[in-house]
Amino acid sequence: MQSSETVSTRLERIADLANRKPDTALTSLAHHIDIEWLREAWRRTRKDGAPGIDGVTAREYEQDLESNLQGLLNRAKSGRYRAPAVRRVHIPKGKGSETRPLGIPTLEDKVLQRAVAMVLGTVYEQDFMPCSYGFRPGRSAHQALDAIWQGVMGFGRAWVLEVDIRRFFDALDHKHLQAILRQRVRDGVLLRLIGKWLKAGVLESGSISYPDSGTPQGGVISPLLANVYLHEVLDKWIKERVAPQLRGPVRLIRYADDFILIFRDEQDARRVYGQLPRRFDEYGLQLHPDKTKLVEFHQPPFRRRERPRVSFDFLGFTHYWGKSNKGGWIVKRRTMSSRVTRSLQAIRIWCRAHRHDPLHIQHRVLSQKVRGHYGYYGIIGNSRCLKAFLDEVRRIWIKWLARRCWKSRLFWTRAEKLLARYPLPPVRIRHAYRPS
Repeated sequence: MQSSETVSTRLERIADLANRKPDTALTSLAHHIDIEWLREAWRRTRKDGAPGIDGVTAREYEQDLESNLQGLLNRAKSGRYRAPAVRRVHIPKGKGSETRPLGIPTLEDKVLQRAVAMVLGTVYEQDFMPCSYGFRPGRSAHQALDAIWQGVMGFGRAWVLEVDIRRFFDALDHKHLQAILRQRVRDGVLLRLIGKWLKAGVLESGSISYPDSGTPQGGVISPLLANVYLHEVLDKWIKERVAPQLRGPVRLIRYADDFILIFRDEQDARRVYGQLPRRFDEYGLQLHPDKTKLVEFHQPPFRRRERPRVSFDFLGFTHYWGKSNKGGWIVKRRTMSSRVTRSLQAIRIWCRAHRHDPLHIQHRVLSQKVRGHYGYYGIIGNSRCLKAFLDEVRRIWIKWLARRCWKSRLFWTRAEKLLARYPLPPVRIRHAYRPS
């Protein structure tokens, strides 16, 4: 506890310094990283993650923790630390065969990345804008959803620019990133470590490659670097250069590399739509031509035949206009169909693999999965999708229980008794949104 309090005090001093010198590049930050700082970084590091290329687990590393942390500190400060290659795996991304590459650093690398992220994150938290919600303390995806709701409802008639950056974490330009970092941080130790992580190899299919761009998703430092990059490329550009030249207001809501722009004026929306590709091209980024689109997101007319209903997707939800209980038009959200499909597919695979486990174990795990789904998608107006999800989970569970043996037959009369004995959690709304 004493270590955490000491680190907390130093974090406050770093924040105060960065806040008092907003336009100054800070040159002395690495001295804050000492053995107590690494202990706190170790405490904040997840211990149940998959091991990196060295195969070292948290339990093994902890057996001689003080010696390991002291050795890590000495190598980091002296410049002898060598960033190990990142083990890359691929996870499904939406529909079809498209996947998302995920990097898995070694445990020791995670600890050091966490220590550096604690310093840099404190500095940049004084610079980041309210429109940024991803991977920041005290901010969440649900706050971003609330900002969208209030932004569209406040405009009434809105134009929504839904933007997707093509393979952002793979395309992030190292030279631009390092130049952006030097505008705010000029500590040689920290910049040298970041440079090593950017140049670290990637182990995939038994061979190591050294990409000249990108930062692997899964690294502790990667979300912070992404926020720093897009803070300069997008957030400041919109606020300082774009917004003052527009006829009407604009609202930017960004969660890591996902963002939307909400306009009141159509001409403003089309103007920025044309400028975005050129701006991103300057920094080595490209917009996905099929997933980037401008949506005329207006309240439906009294006669629905006059104009088809429109919607847009963001942060796992489909946003659309619907009638409230009082009869007025409001923005509603439902779970994106692709997210439902992906979640059910994961549950289907699990039920098939674990159908022979004891029922109480299956029930406990499935209940955790269902509660986790409610934990994110349980928002007002989404009850119908949650109920359909729960019904499908029950059906999948019963289906694979019926296939425990080729001779067994599980009729619905028995299935209903089983579900009564092992009920899955009922639909629950976890998040409510109200205009401020």
